[in-house]
Amino acid sequence: MNAAIIFILLLALMLTGMPISISLGLTVLTFLFGFTEVPLESVALKLFTGIEKFEIMAIPFFILAGNFLTHGGVARRMINFASSMVGHWYGGLGLSGVLGCALFAAVSGSSPATVVAIGSILLPAMVKAGFPKSFGAGVITTSGALGILIPPSIVMVMYSVATNTSVGALFMAGVVPGLALAGVLGGVTWYRARKYNYPRLAKASWGERWRTFKASVWGLLLIVIVMGGIYSGMFTPTEAAAISAVYAFIVAVFIYKDMGLKDVSKVLLNSANMSAMLLYIITNAVLFSFIMTNENIPQALADWMLGNGLGMVTFLLAVNVILLLAGNFMEPSSIVLIFAPILFPVAMKLGIDPVHFGIIMVVNMEVGMCHPPVGLNLYVASGITKMGITELTVAVWPWLLSMLAFLGLVTYWPAMSTWFPRMLGMM
Repeated sequence: MNAAIIFILLLALMLTGMPISISLGLTVLTFLFGFTEVPLESVALKLFTGIEKFEIMAIPFFILAGNFLTHGGVARRMINFASSMVGHWYGGLGLSGVLGCALFAAVSGSSPATVVAIGSILLPAMVKAGFPKSFGAGVITTSGALGILIPPSIVMVMYSVATNTSVGALFMAGVVPGLALAGVLGGVTWYRARKYNYPRLAKASWGERWRTFKASVWGLLLIVIVMGGIYSGMFTPTEAAAISAVYAFIVAVFIYKDMGLKDVSKVLLNSANMSAMLLYIITNAVLFSFIMTNENIPQALADWMLGNGLGMVTFLLAVNVILLLAGNFMEPSSIVLIFAPILFPVAMKLGIDPVHFGIIMVVNMEVGMCHPPVGLNLYVASGITKMGITELTVAVWPWLLSMLAFLGLVTYWPAMSTWFPRMLGMM
């Protein structure tokens, strides 16, 4: 009964158009004062202990690093390097978009930032080269979603905060699926370009490839610093986030000089605004999780599933359906913070690896960002391309279907997620 009250309250508030964070907070307060006798002192204690986590500090630093790189011309250099490597294949500029998104995802940790940074540069070039606008929009909208799977990933940090799973293990677990999904999206791009005979670039010389690599190497080095530092044990993921923010500032302002010191305050303010919004969501989600646990809702769900003979296969199928439906009207951070505390205990009872479960959730978020009616990447791409959401939805379908097939593969083949962190001794 209490579970029904909580979810009816939350759904009713969200349907009014209220932001997720405020809906969560009001749901918790209404339930606390009207339907339960939990002492407010214990709620206050849980609030402070819930957000007093070292991993949370990584979020503002990764956001800051991504903003410096988005404004600092790193994306343009990565696109030039990607074009020199794969531009001569079928759909060359499209493949450059997939590769550029994969590279930029590995330094920004954000899907919308990846779509904006790569799309605003590449889409006009693709249209000018003779590609249909819908083809370019489909490539960038779906490839931009790699930003939350290829580490570092802000959504993975959120999952770690919600479930106490190792951030380092999650980052390493995202490497193989991230590269595999980039390959899948690249394959769809190549196939469609070959089928419709879209233009190809002239093959770049090795000298040109070396020149574009040298131009982009300072941005690419951030991948080595973050991943190498975590893998070698030199620093934690949170420390890696702080180092990446400082490094991105130095690269954007003093090495590439695409930003002046006068622009830094604007980037800091934008990053602070975004960080404050996410931390507010986390705060309310911590209280929501506390209420759910206090009412034994996850445990009751687990007992019901086990009592009815529903095993791992059925549970994972249900998880995918629930998360894909949630992706219709919520953004990734909110989905992870609301659903992870409910689904995670059930997954643990069924013997599902916590890192594997985290990757399943992240891939679901990727698909959700690209499908209507409120896929975040669709709206970002709409702003860049000036295309309507309906038109964009039609444009992304070939790539979106391949992402759904990939989701099924990730869900039922745990080794894809767990092999790399196990090999590194992180699990």
